[in-house]
Amino acid sequence: MRKLVALLPILASTAYAQCVMCFRTAAAQNSARANVMNLGIIILVIPPVLILVGFMVLAYKRRKTYADAEPVTEREAYLAPTL
Repeated sequence: MRKLVALLPILASTAYAQCVMCFRTAAAQNSARANVMNLGIIILVIPPVLILVGFMVLAYKRRKTYADAEPVTEREAYLAPTL
């Protein structure tokens, strides 16, 4: 666990460098190309957001699936018919 914490600043600096690259590229372009780049960024963000929302909806719908189940004793598990 400590090794992962030690690697965190390295990973964070790499992610920050990518943002600077995008910022510099967008700043060097004219406004029409900057608008196209902004649209591209939005398009690339949509699928991960939809996947995350899907998982959250699924977790919300199934939040009580196992909460209300009664514990099964060993005897009941042994006597239960198997298919």
